[in-house]
Amino acid sequence: MASLPFTNDIRTLRFLAGEMTQGELGDRVGVTRQTIAAIEQGKYSPSLEVAFRIARCFDKPLEAVFQWSEGTN
Repeated sequence: MASLPFTNDIRTLRFLAGEMTQGELGDRVGVTRQTIAAIEQGKYSPSLEVAFRIARCFDKPLEAVFQWSEGTN
């Protein structure tokens, strides 16, 4: 399976937010714990809406949470 052209800092942001669990983040943005785990691991690309909800949860701009590598497509 090829990796997605996106990386993210969700795991770090969860740790900095009082060690928030994947389940807690999922509840806050309206997705399952498994979805958060897959996004963190780069196995799943979230919808734009979910990406914005995750960023908002950490009070960060989208680019501070998700990064896109142009050279991988």
